[in-house]
Amino acid sequence: MADKKYNALDINGPNFNPNLYLDKLFKECTLRQVMDHENEIVKDTQTLHSDMQTLVYENYNKFISATDTIRKMKNDFKKMETEMDLLASNMASITSFSDQINSTLHDTREKISRLSGVHTLLQRLQFLFKLPATLKSRMEEKNYIQATQDYLHAQRVLQQYGDLPSFQGIKTDCESILTELKTELRKQFCNPRASAKELAESVDLLLQLDEPAKELCLEFLSCAEKRLSEQLVMLKDQIEQRDIIEFVDLGCSGFLSDLCLVVASFHDMFINRVNSDSDNIENSTATEIVINAGRKQCKAHLQILKMHFADMLTKARQTLTTPKLISQEDSSKNLNELLNSLIVTIVEKIKGVLQDLVVFIMPEINFAQKPQFKDSFCVDNVREGLIVCFMHHFTATARSFCSTGTADSKVPPTLLLLLSKLCLDFRNGSVHFLLSQTDELFQINPKQNVALTNENEINSTMQESAQGLLNYYVRIQGLNCSQRLVAHNRAEDCPAVMKRVVEDISAIDATVALLYEDQGTATEHSSDSSRKTHSISVSRHQYRSNWSSYTPNHLDSTVVSNMHKLFSERIEIFSTVEFSKVSILTGIIKISLKTFMECVRLKTFSKYGLQQIQVDTHYLQLYLWRFVVDENLVHFLLDEILGSAVHRCLEPVLMEPSVVDIICERG
Repeated sequence: MADKKYNALDINGPNFNPNLYLDKLFKECTLRQVMDHENEIVKDTQTLHSDMQTLVYENYNKFISATDTIRKMKNDFKKMETEMDLLASNMASITSFSDQINSTLHDTREKISRLSGVHTLLQRLQFLFKLPATLKSRMEEKNYIQATQDYLHAQRVLQQYGDLPSFQGIKTDCESILTELKTELRKQFCNPRASAKELAESVDLLLQLDEPAKELCLEFLSCAEKRLSEQLVMLKDQIEQRDIIEFVDLGCSGFLSDLCLVVASFHDMFINRVNSDSDNIENSTATEIVINAGRKQCKAHLQILKMHFADMLTKARQTLTTPKLISQEDSSKNLNELLNSLIVTIVEKIKGVLQDLVVFIMPEINFAQKPQFKDSFCVDNVREGLIVCFMHHFTATARSFCSTGTADSKVPPTLLLLLSKLCLDFRNGSVHFLLSQTDELFQINPKQNVALTNENEINSTMQESAQGLLNYYVRIQGLNCSQRLVAHNRAEDCPAVMKRVVEDISAIDATVALLYEDQGTATEHSSDSSRKTHSISVSRHQYRSNWSSYTPNHLDSTVVSNMHKLFSERIEIFSTVEFSKVSILTGIIKISLKTFMECVRLKTFSKYGLQQIQVDTHYLQLYLWRFVVDENLVHFLLDEILGSAVHRCLEPVLMEPSVVDIICERG
């Protein structure tokens, strides 16, 4: 309400109320003030009236001027309309004249156009006729750039008219010269004196001649590889000559210089080129180059591992065959250290190789993030091509010592035993460790890739190799012991020979015990194996050869012989050996006694020869039972040997058991 009242008192406002204004004025002002205010209002009214008159006069003048202008414009538009009508009439006349001229010159223009085309064609054909000579001249001048431009200038015409009879000769000559041109340009790849600019020019010209960029890339790299290989051969010669100064000079000015040139040239010619094939070269060819480099590196490391493994086997063989001037305890310690050294050295060598190769897949390397490279390098090259391949080589090399056709007869039996335990230890842990390390370092998930070689497959191969080596070791040692049994003069030095046989088996037992512990328990022995007197007592009271109780008449009977064969023939001599000391010794003793028995069956004995066999078997019976799983096995085999001797004796008379005991005690 206050705002509304105020607006009513504003003399200049639209809501002015004169009555309120006067009432307020009469109430608040004196008569003098009212009169002065009246005079001010009168003056303001007169001023406004004067200003309004001035404004009306000015606008009136402008209105008059605008009226004159509009009148003038109207006249001008009338003139313009007349001129436009005249212009339209003139344009129609011009169009009519132009149509008449076109109609008159139509035939002439077509003739001129045909003549111009023929003239241009004649110029091209004239250039085409001169092209072979021109190209030859450019080739003689070695101006390959101009030769390429001349050919490209005539290429379209040559392709269009080259099949015509009159142009076939020209086309053939040009193609022959073009082939020579491409050959000369490619020679720059293998030119050791060619600069990076010359190489780039050659590639650019070949690409203009529609040569595939990928083939050029591979050819350039092939020539570069050949040239760098020659440099490496020269460096190798300098190393052999031990000329360090010449080696450094040749390496810096030769190999490194050429290598930098190759890298710079390849980068400029194929990677940074702005053409349609640049992306294809970078994404295909460049990846293949890195993949090939990784593959070669893995193959090189594989050869290093193979050579290292061969050197280790050679050193181990030399260690085992070198005469020992130390005690048996030190020798035993050395055998254990040799096995541990082989395992640790092989594992550490492979770990070192993996660390060398893991730089190929470092996060800061661009190509390492490409799936095409990572899958091929990590799976195919590192895991399968290096680690798995070396393990197969490992087992194949170990099995080669067991091959009948290629086995070296001079291989020490202890080496076979050592390799068997080495394969077994790899199966029990090293294979899993190495494959796990490889999968972890190179981010391989065996569960997602079923094509990977299974760890169980490698372990199975290791197990088979260990088993084969152990079986072969048992066979070799069994044959070695049996040779001593059958190749002696029983009449003269039999006790000494039997003693050496027992000593040999004891030595084998001590050696095997260093690598293989008894995994199972043998059958309960009938006496303490540490005391000879107890063994004799056992022989006398608990077990006595059945042949000792028979009379000569009984010995002639084949029934007794057949009875003793019933059990012995069931014994599998060359059965699979378990990975335990007692099983290994049992296998060796079975082979030794079986061979001894077969030799006995092939001979004819006198009475004294039979008695010597009786002493032999009893002596072996006293000592061999402690090395086998079941002592009855030894008893039965020795009993069979004695029975065979009885069967082959002309005068089968055995000595009294007490006499045999005395002879063996003295021996």
